[in-house]
Amino acid sequence: MPKHHLRPQGEFPSAGLIRRFAAMFYDFLLCAAMILVVGFAYQAMRIMIHGEERMRQLADAGALDGDPVLATLVFFSLFAFFAKFWTHTGQTLGMQVWGIRVQNKDGTAISLWQATLRFVVAIGSWLCLGLGFLWSLWDKEKRTWHDLYSESQVVQLPKGIHKK
Repeated sequence: MPKHHLRPQGEFPSAGLIRRFAAMFYDFLLCAAMILVVGFAYQAMRIMIHGEERMRQLADAGALDGDPVLATLVFFSLFAFFAKFWTHTGQTLGMQVWGIRVQNKDGTAISLWQATLRFVVAIGSWLCLGLGFLWSLWDKEKRTWHDLYSESQVVQLPKGIHKK
């Protein structure tokens, strides 16, 4: 599949860590809402299949704690959210608000493989107490671990430029 150029095009500076964290906070709120919807839909399906009384018994026994199917659904829902935005417009909703975008060095959208690498390595960055994000403070190009591994960059777009 050919790469598509993102708009606007041009040379843009690397996004700073504060702006990235602000965009992440917005996306966190959206993701929390999405997790609630996925969890509600999953539990509603289980109630339809097993019945309300049986589900209540399972909950009381603690059998619903740590459900691997629900965890898998949440994981793939979160991945789908980020991958869709990153590979099509280069911006999640939080990134749009804060005027930043993920892209390749040539200004094209990242591939699904790059989005997968970004997503998985970003999780690792958080698991290492945020060290992967703080790495941008020492990197000359302000890159995080997931920028490096996915061979992508996060840039700050000029104010007043809107997508067409």
